[in-house]
Amino acid sequence: MDSPSRRRWITRGVVGIVLATFFSDVAHEAATAVLPLYLVSVGLGPAALGAMEGFADFVYSLSKLVGGIWGQTLRHKRPVVALGYAMTMIGTGSIALVHTLAGVVSLRAAAWIGRGVRSPMRDFLLADEVEPTHFGRAYGLERSADMLGALAGPLIAILLVSLGMPARDVILWTLVPAAIPVIAILVFTRDRVLMSAASAASTASAPSTPSTPRSESAAGPTSDAASTRAPLPSEFKRFLGAVLLFGMGDFSRTFLILLAAKALGEDGEARPATLSIAVLLYALHNGVSALAAYPIGRLGDRWPRLRLLACGYGLGVVTNLVLAFGSGSIAWVVVAVVTSGVYVAAEETLEKAIGASMLPRGSRSLGLGILATSNAVGDMVSSVGVGLLLEAGRPGTAFGLAAAVGAAGTLWMIALARRGT
Repeated sequence: MDSPSRRRWITRGVVGIVLATFFSDVAHEAATAVLPLYLVSVGLGPAALGAMEGFADFVYSLSKLVGGIWGQTLRHKRPVVALGYAMTMIGTGSIALVHTLAGVVSLRAAAWIGRGVRSPMRDFLLADEVEPTHFGRAYGLERSADMLGALAGPLIAILLVSLGMPARDVILWTLVPAAIPVIAILVFTRDRVLMSAASAASTASAPSTPSTPRSESAAGPTSDAASTRAPLPSEFKRFLGAVLLFGMGDFSRTFLILLAAKALGEDGEARPATLSIAVLLYALHNGVSALAAYPIGRLGDRWPRLRLLACGYGLGVVTNLVLAFGSGSIAWVVVAVVTSGVYVAAEETLEKAIGASMLPRGSRSLGLGILATSNAVGDMVSSVGVGLLLEAGRPGTAFGLAAAVGAAGTLWMIALARRGT
């Protein structure tokens, strides 16, 4: 017979977080799908896209750090997570009400602040729902839901555009799916507040029952107040260095839409057929990630996670090399779309599982916030650099440099895996 942890790792809280992740990404990606080529249609090129995504990554990185620090002081994180989803809903939907680049950038930044603040606290809540032996599959399931939403969002956007709905109305429509995460977090999830030391001692002397929550058992930390003083482990700090370095070669995947459009011969105002094909390729990327995330997370619960993540990073380097030499060919762009989908699934799933495993519960919110910030800072640097080099007509240099930086991060991760940290 399966052990209780094997049977019951999918809890109400896990279901709530998965639902929130899915519908939030449906809304976010439906809006995102129409942004890159919209910029082209109003005379703005890759540099504008890079600046917009880079600024979004910048505020995203800061807000993730704020969320991690703030979550470290909160005993009840669930209301803030719900508030973050609400902020993203309002920020994204309101883009339909403005008509300037400054307005779009400001509202997109506001939406990403909501995403950033909630992320480390949501990841904390998810880690509290399962045993460490199941972190890989829990985060893998959450990442699969994220990417399934990222697949459904662009497809819905294409359908709505094909039915004659203007981009403004598509963005406004995203308010509907974006409201569901707020409800899911409030209805399904809960904060597991640890007991005081005195209560824990009393519980330790009493007979245990199968219904006692894991995080409230006498075997766990004695109190939230005491656990918040737990320092970040040195192994986690070394891990952060590898994540940050690799991230500096890991540009925004929305560039794939622009690359696909150019490979299809689009050099002027975006045509509906070109938009549909380019967005379909972006949806393919997210579909591949959705299919890969859970199996990768499950493997991470059985095999050494650092080694698996190093393999994922290596595939990211290969992806950038493919783009460095073949971004002008739609066939090679499709290859890069598929390999990118796999490595992004490995990156996002395993980084969280590894970080959550390395961190004591008392510093998990802060540590996950710093981890997310490191990723966002790397993405910001890479997105701005790639955008400027593409604007200058140097795709080989753009993706070649990204591959070189990513290779350095991969070697660092391999070194960590070999030393067992």
